[in-house]
Amino acid sequence: MIDTKKEQERDELHRAIWAIADELRGAVDGWDFKNYVLGTMFYRYISENLCNYINSGEIDAGNTDFDFEKMPDEDAEEAREGLVEEKGFFILPSELFCNVRANAANDENLNETLERVFRHIEESAKGSEAESDFAGLFDDYDVNSNKLGSTVAKRNEKLVKLLNGVGEMNLGDVKDHSIDAFGDAYEYLMTMYASNAGKSGGEFFTPADVSELLTRLGTVGKTEINKVYDPACGSGSLLLKAEKILGKDAIRNGFYGQEINITTYNLCRINMFLHDVGFDKFNIACEDTLLSPQHWDDEPFELIVSNPPYSIKWAGDENPLLINDPRFSPAGVLAPKSKADMAFIMHSLSWLASNGTAAIVCFPGIMYRGGAEQKIRKYLVDNNYVDCIIQLPSNLFFGTSIATCIMVMKKNKADNHTLFIDATNECVKVTNNNKLTPENIDRIVDMFAKREEVEHFAHLASYEEVSGNDYNLSVSTYVEAEDKREKIDIVKLNAEIKEIVAREQILRDEIDKIIAEIEVDA
Repeated sequence: MIDTKKEQERDELHRAIWAIADELRGAVDGWDFKNYVLGTMFYRYISENLCNYINSGEIDAGNTDFDFEKMPDEDAEEAREGLVEEKGFFILPSELFCNVRANAANDENLNETLERVFRHIEESAKGSEAESDFAGLFDDYDVNSNKLGSTVAKRNEKLVKLLNGVGEMNLGDVKDHSIDAFGDAYEYLMTMYASNAGKSGGEFFTPADVSELLTRLGTVGKTEINKVYDPACGSGSLLLKAEKILGKDAIRNGFYGQEINITTYNLCRINMFLHDVGFDKFNIACEDTLLSPQHWDDEPFELIVSNPPYSIKWAGDENPLLINDPRFSPAGVLAPKSKADMAFIMHSLSWLASNGTAAIVCFPGIMYRGGAEQKIRKYLVDNNYVDCIIQLPSNLFFGTSIATCIMVMKKNKADNHTLFIDATNECVKVTNNNKLTPENIDRIVDMFAKREEVEHFAHLASYEEVSGNDYNLSVSTYVEAEDKREKIDIVKLNAEIKEIVAREQILRDEIDKIIAEIEVDA
């Protein structure tokens, strides 16, 4: 049951946070400025997280007056090694968010101070297990950028506002994990930045309702999984949905993903930390997934969820090595050079555990086009990997109105049928976009789990039916849309027309009489 008061408080908090974030950017484009707000939020979070961790330990040990924030740097240094091992990083008391913020207005070299602090945080993880999680994490936080101002003084003025603005965000105490305010606020801000940025925002962020649907589809019948993977993970919100749906301890070995855009990759790692995912529980890589996959040696994944980029170019058959790549070779053909969609499908299938489920958002063209894509569909269907295809409503994503679909794949299906669900109408309109409500998501997931025939909504197609349709996987081929046009009674309509014609003749006769009388009088 939803706690309405808590939801209301959450909405108010979100509005307040967006108002601060929007005011901070001033004349700078929000999309360009997001890295500063989100980076400052991260700096505040890890400072408070570390303080809380150290203070709790000291208080438990009987040192009730201890406060790491007030500790001299040289004394704190003694704890560096142990803290890096436990937390993955270390921050000197003088370099904590609260202390830098307190001195910010009087610090003529604030830009240099922040640059040094961020460098120190990244360097603290060097040589430890957490090194790859912190390396380059603040690269997009350019304290000397003209976006912040044309002079050092103006830039520092903006940095003071940033520290104060983020410091004023009412995010509660990091000890109170029940509200998950930092992670929640981060997700909300990314949603707002993405929705205002249009297409560029859509490329890095999957809306929460679609993320929820994908993860629910991928976890039907499961209470825990070994780990979750996204080959095009963007800012990581889709990966984190698994924790929200299954629970923190239900993902045994953590979150894995790969992202080609370095800025988005940094946002993803920050997102993990802000959701209190330990450095040893996530592995996010920054490389081209199709050409340089980074998780070859990991055990296969029980849950794969993804919204890969639609119809992007890739090397394809220009690269002679790819046809022998064990991810792509089983289909005997590579995805077209101009459309890498099927390459992401084949990659995901290759990484999928035998008892796992992959739920992937797809561009609709890959379901019916001929050529190489048809051959790959034939491979998938012949080997009984396609569990379900779901047609989604249009306008669900930022920056595109395309009606996408979802392909659900499994390696150990209980039957050789493919379920087709037409969820075109399962949405509500919100401003310019459509949105999946919890009821819409429940209905789709329920239908997916039951695998039943429902007229105009779901059809369970046999292998023979799909192969007989030349391996066309478009939902419209299998589920007939309901004809909502008004049915017309032809007999009744003819009678009405006859009556109208007769009435028209009477009126004509009446008019003729009046005209005749006028002419006589004249």
